[in-house]
Formats: sequence, structure tokens, C-alpha cells
Amino acid sequence: MIELDAIDHVVLRVVDAEAMERFYREVLGCSVETRRDDLGMVQLRAGSSLIDLVQVDGKLGRQGGPAPAAQAHNMDHLCLRVVSYDEAAILEHLRAHDVRVGEIGSRLGAFGVGPSIYLYDPQGNMIELKGPPDAA
Repeated sequence: MIELDAIDHVVLRVVDAEAMERFYREVLGCSVETRRDDLGMVQLRAGSSLIDLVQVDGKLGRQGGPAPAAQAHNMDHLCLRVVSYDEAAILEHLRAHDVRVGEIGSRLGAFGVGPSIYLYDPQGNMIELKGPPDAA
């Protein structure tokens, strides 16, 4: 049997690499881990995980076929656990960056049911910011 611990990394194929990197850095607080211009990829640190942004017209991106579009996304959503979850402060921060916010509610995650906020990156990928589980 294989025992899994956490998500190591997620790879997003992107059309506007500059806008996507800016969003993940400035809005979500990721930092650049590695930049591979020869591959058309930047790896961003998101806590203990990585988010790889691969340009669809770069060496790696061309291998994945056509670019994602409004009706052809690469994934349903990416869920990121938030260490200090303050919903009002998070929403204020997102709105200050003109981020499109979706549903806000309580949802089941890897550590139990707790608060979460759906939002969208510049390419329309849905992201869930997940707070701690509700107290039992």
C-alpha cells in the first residue's frame, strides 16, 4: 500500500505567465522557488508545496496540447490551506487586488469541515482557500 502525506506540487498550463505569476505572488503570497526559462516554467512555493506555472507556448507547455480556455480548464480547483484564517481580512485583501471571489462557506477538506473561500486566478482557475476544521 502507498501512504500519502500531502500534495507535493500542482502544474498549471498558463496563457499569460506574467499575470499568473503576479497573481500567485502578490495575491496569494507565493514566492519563486525556481525559474526555468528554457522550459517555460516557474515554480512557486506555497507553504510546503509547489505550484508550477508552465507557459502553453513553452517547451513543456507545447506537449500538453491546446491552451486552456473558458470551457476547457486543466482542473476543477486547487485547494490551499491557510495557516491564519481570518475570513474578513482575506476577503478585504482579495477585493483590494480586484480578485473575483466565488462562494464562501463551510466545506469538507483533508482535516475536516471548516471555512473556505472560492476565488479565481487571472486565467479563471478556481482556487479554494481552506481554513482550519471547525471545533468538535
